Amino acid sequence: MVEGGMVKADKTQFLECWRTSWQTPYITRLALSAGIGGFLFGYDTGVISGALLYIKDDFRSVEKSTLLQEVIVSMAVAGAIVGAAIGGWLNDHLGRKTAILIADFLFLLGSVVMAVAPTPWVIILGRIFVGFGVGMASITSPLYISEASPARIRGALVSANNLLITIGQFMSYLINLAFTNVTGTWRWMLGVAAVPAILQFVLMLSLPESPRWMYSNGKTEEARATLERIYPADKVEEEVQALHNSIEEERAREREIGQTTIMGKVSKAFGNVVVRRALYAGILVQVVQQFGGINTVMYYSPTIVQLAGFASNNTAMALSLVTSGLNAVGSIISMFFVDSYGRRRLMIISLLASLSCLVALSGVFFSASVNAPKVSRDQTAHFSANSTCARFVNAKDPSWNCMTCIQKANDCAFCTNPYNSYHPGACLAVNKAAKVACKAEKGTWYTSGCPSKAGIFAIVLLGLYIVTYGPGMGPPPWIINSEIYPLRFRGICGGIAAVANWVSNLVISLSFLTLTDTLSPAGTFLLYAGFCFIGLVLIYLIVPETKGLHFDEIEKILQDGYGPWKKPKKASLSTDDSSLKLRHGPQRVR
Repeated sequence: MVEGGMVKADKTQFLECWRTSWQTPYITRLALSAGIGGFLFGYDTGVISGALLYIKDDFRSVEKSTLLQEVIVSMAVAGAIVGAAIGGWLNDHLGRKTAILIADFLFLLGSVVMAVAPTPWVIILGRIFVGFGVGMASITSPLYISEASPARIRGALVSANNLLITIGQFMSYLINLAFTNVTGTWRWMLGVAAVPAILQFVLMLSLPESPRWMYSNGKTEEARATLERIYPADKVEEEVQALHNSIEEERAREREIGQTTIMGKVSKAFGNVVVRRALYAGILVQVVQQFGGINTVMYYSPTIVQLAGFASNNTAMALSLVTSGLNAVGSIISMFFVDSYGRRRLMIISLLASLSCLVALSGVFFSASVNAPKVSRDQTAHFSANSTCARFVNAKDPSWNCMTCIQKANDCAFCTNPYNSYHPGACLAVNKAAKVACKAEKGTWYTSGCPSKAGIFAIVLLGLYIVTYGPGMGPPPWIINSEIYPLRFRGICGGIAAVANWVSNLVISLSFLTLTDTLSPAGTFLLYAGFCFIGLVLIYLIVPETKGLHFDEIEKILQDGYGPWKKPKKASLSTDDSSLKLRHGPQRVR
């Protein structure tokens, strides 16, 4: 999932993780219990894509209103922005474990509210509650795992949490498909999330708080007791001392910044030329990640499949399952190549490939709209007056096709010719009686797309887009943000970039359907291609490669002003700018 943070882990760490987890099951229990939060994060952001198809069937107001559909989808993202901010405060003041328990309660509450919702606005309320949980889980689960894991396998376990996000998304599509023929459909899809929330709540009750939080809040004996269950006896004292040193260094960095308020820290960050340039790069890659359109596929995948000409909900759900699987493939590819090829290079390659796929996808949708089946007045007149689309009957220009019928407004649908879907059909009013009449005549009912021989090509291009986007624009933007900031500013700057990511996500999820109505699907994907092109140019110009560089070398590049035409200079550990001097040993980015 592109909203989650990413911690790098190499092959050695994964092998060590397997060995250590086998020898110390308690570590596995800690990591998997907290990792359910990542699964819930993925499930609750992905499940709405399929549930929306059936919510539209049950609520006429949702079917007629593009804005209402977008609000239902995007309110979880809006809630996540607030949840992440609240989660940061809860983590610091109440502890990581308590924050996870609160997130579980919100997941459970939101799932139940949505499952029993009598109106669309109650569904939206449930989505907001779930969004709060998603925001909290997005920062708390990896934090708890990181602080409760041995250092040598920390990256692997946190990476596993990110993998659980993708698995949660995939499972949401699979469960959506499983409930397509069950009474209640979308209620079950949305309500099932209560089960893992309850499971995590119960498991977390029996687990301790993170050792770091306990130690930093004066609970040294409790922290030591937990470390004794994680590390061998001869390593415990060493880890306690390392924990003490780490917390003291963090407090020293806070004193160095000299600001205690959020706004004070933000002002200090933008006032430092190195940090400001790092923020430009870090925010840029996060915004480009979202404006490239990847989350429209994750949130609206079945709808996009229907826009490509596949009217059946079951077919749309099945094909969406494939796209979700390809998203996981893209993330796995990134894990294998991000350290050997570099973050910047992978981002540029991904954007070039994604740009090509989006342009081709736009062309396919444009061809489908131009060659959409015509609307026949004879076919339309075959149905009763109450079933026909009033706008078509009163239209001065009779040369309508399927796209004209369904895109003028949300009050008309296209019913295919019963003998051949590509022959002229009928333009009918969107109501239950007309839909029943269409099916009685052996026609296929279209409200989101039109019959198209090019539909399969659109699905193939959509799959290629997902596979090519993931390796460079999935984890790498998060990795860049974990490496590019000076250590003392890393927390506040990473938070600013994450907020930029979530807000961009909200803008994209809240506008997709409106754009397809206004610009057409072809125009919308061409717009995303334009964003990819702009992002490609800007990343080439201002984002440096961080692979294989000491943190002080990255700072030196930013101090001099990065440009792709400039030859990198080796940094000296003693620099004239006292604000750039390293107060900790040099560390190499792998």
